[in-house]
Amino acid sequence: MHPAQELTPNTHPDEGEALDAYSRTVMGALQTVGPSVVFIQVKSKARNGQERGGSGSGFLFTPDGYIFTNSHVVHGATELSVTLSDGRQVPARLIGEDEHSDLAVIQIWAPNIAPAVLGDSAQLSPGQLVVAIGNPFGFQNTVTAGIVSALGRSLRAESGRLIDNVIQTDAALNPGNSGGPLVNSRGQVIGVNTAVILPAQGICLAVPINTAKFVAVALIRDGFVRRGWIGVAAQNIDLSTRLRRFHQIENSGAILIIGVEKNSPAAKAGLREGDALVEFNGSALNSVDDLHRLLLSVRDEQECSAKIVRHSELVDLQLHPELK
Repeated sequence: MHPAQELTPNTHPDEGEALDAYSRTVMGALQTVGPSVVFIQVKSKARNGQERGGSGSGFLFTPDGYIFTNSHVVHGATELSVTLSDGRQVPARLIGEDEHSDLAVIQIWAPNIAPAVLGDSAQLSPGQLVVAIGNPFGFQNTVTAGIVSALGRSLRAESGRLIDNVIQTDAALNPGNSGGPLVNSRGQVIGVNTAVILPAQGICLAVPINTAKFVAVALIRDGFVRRGWIGVAAQNIDLSTRLRRFHQIENSGAILIIGVEKNSPAAKAGLREGDALVEFNGSALNSVDDLHRLLLSVRDEQECSAKIVRHSELVDLQLHPELK
């Protein structure tokens, strides 16, 4: 090499700008949602009667102090306290929890709080940038970033029931992140962080915010969620234009059945893996969230109609959901 030649980094001139844009996006999301994120400390009784402590994350979502977190964070709590982003520590009360979706709502009374803006998880796409904010190991307002790795995953809750349509992300989560927000690039909450798959690395799951919204309505209204259960695992799919036109249905999407539990209402009604649910009780089903919402309105001993696409044919079925 000639002495006059200089070594220069092998970096494209636009890479620095791209990194700056990425950093600005992450910092913007943190600045927007960070004031809404809280650290939750939990006291509960162990089986031997001794008091034990735990902690997790949560985020404010209403001006009157309602906070989303995970059911497994607050389950069995005898005392709850919340530390806000500005350092204030206030007591909290449990409004209700739903073990089947691993969601809970607690409430605080404090002035000058900043609720987060809730987005639309139905608009997510794989590869989209997401930011996770929480309090792992008590380190408040820790931020990590990644992408949406996949959509439509299923996660078995501690209750044993499957949580459908969860968001898979590679944003690094640790103990204490549970209950914190998963945020898009615009600073809108699109999920509630709930689980890390161990021993795998880079596989973290969040409950979609659209699911959390209707669970919150039931928890705030009744303190619990009672829903119809049909016994399927499902994920969202698109419907082809040909199928929609042939069967004269208005759906933009449908629900693909990927599992049917033995002796469940779905099994008794004749639902099979590979069926595509397009209608339930006269309402179109474009996503798993639509089915969850409709199952919340099911009553005792109610017979429900359903329409499925099976091998390109439209089939009518009758189901008797169980209330759980």
